[in-house]
Amino acid sequence: MAMEWSSSRVVTSSVHPGVEFVISRMSFGRRLELMRRVRDLAQRAEFFEAGCDEKNRMEASLLSAEIDKLYATWGIEEVRGLVLDGVPATPGSLLESGPETLCREAIDAVRSECGLNEAERKN
Repeated sequence: MAMEWSSSRVVTSSVHPGVEFVISRMSFGRRLELMRRVRDLAQRAEFFEAGCDEKNRMEASLLSAEIDKLYATWGIEEVRGLVLDGVPATPGSLLESGPETLCREAIDAVRSECGLNEAERKN
């Protein structure tokens, strides 16, 4: 009997009932692509996190947000059940003008799919 595999999965929002995210599932090729895209940003963020002044903390925070956006654009394929300013939401519009709690939930779902533990999620 052949194994069946779906390259995406649907995640139901616990924050906003009726909203669903279609999330890309991890594969070897997708993991490699993601690692290449995240590597340099993560190294720079780690460098700035080691700094003690406010400027370093701000730069680390900015890089962390850029990494979150990268995960979102890499892993959110579709948003269902959400209308933003009268138009059905897309992954891009969710990030740009959607509720931040919903964005965080979607990013957490992508990171969970990637199999990241809590310490890795902070980067």
